[in-house]
Parts: sequence; C-alpha cells; structure tokens
Amino acid sequence: MNTKTMLKTAEAEVRELVERWLEAVRVKDIDGIMSHYTADVLTFDIAPPLEYRGIDTYRKNWEGWLPTFRGPVGYEIRDLGITASDDIAFSHSLNHISGTRTDGEETDVWVRVTVCYRKVDGKWRIIHEHISVPFYMDGSDRAAIDLKP
Repeated sequence: MNTKTMLKTAEAEVRELVERWLEAVRVKDIDGIMSHYTADVLTFDIAPPLEYRGIDTYRKNWEGWLPTFRGPVGYEIRDLGITASDDIAFSHSLNHISGTRTDGEETDVWVRVTVCYRKVDGKWRIIHEHISVPFYMDGSDRAAIDLKP
C-alpha cells in the first residue's frame, strides 16, 4: 500500500471510530464509549477537575453525566477535521450537545473539541481529549455557552 493510500485509510478508520463513539454517546452506552479510549487516557473536559488521568477516572465522569439526561443525548459533530499518519492522528471539531435533563432543564451548548488518537495493537484509540468553551473576557469570566457556529 502506498503512503497516500495508507493515510487515507488511517483517516477513514479514525472517522469510523468517531462515528461509533458518537452513537455510543447518543444512546448512553458507557461501555461503548469507554471502549474507544486507552487505559492511560488524559482528558481535559469541561467539567471539573482540570484533568482526568486514566480510563477509570474518566469513566466516573461519564457515569455521573449521562444519567442527567432524559432519553438519548443530542450530540452532533460539525466541521470534523482529521489529520492522520500511520499510527498517530488528531481531530478537531465543534460539537453540539442538546437534550432535556432529568430536572427538566434544556441543554443546548456548543463546545470545541480536539482529540488525539494512537493506533494500539492495530486499532485506533483515543489517548487525549480536550473539550472547552470560550469565556467572556469582559470581567465576568462567564462561560460563553450561548455562542453558535
């Protein structure tokens, strides 16, 4: 396989991983979600603390968040860009999270996401994830969750 074909294949494989992860999030399948991460994943999520080290720690975050939604989680990935080599890749996107929470509150927020992947034993896995929201620099330091692409 030539280099160009190999890189297109790597990109397609990462895109497939993203699609499987996305479907698992939407249906709140915690095992399906976690199957895409390495054991030593490092995540900078929007929820405290500043970082999650390791899959067990990060799993607890998901276990606490997913049940706060009634029914499936609305999750859309927009403007997904993927750069891949033979064993390392990264993606960036704008992700829309929506849905009704168990307390009746409606969630409708866009976040910025950058993900790093590594090929482990022939399969792509997430090794680092960075999720963020901008904040207003007007002195209020409020999260700018009202922005739309």
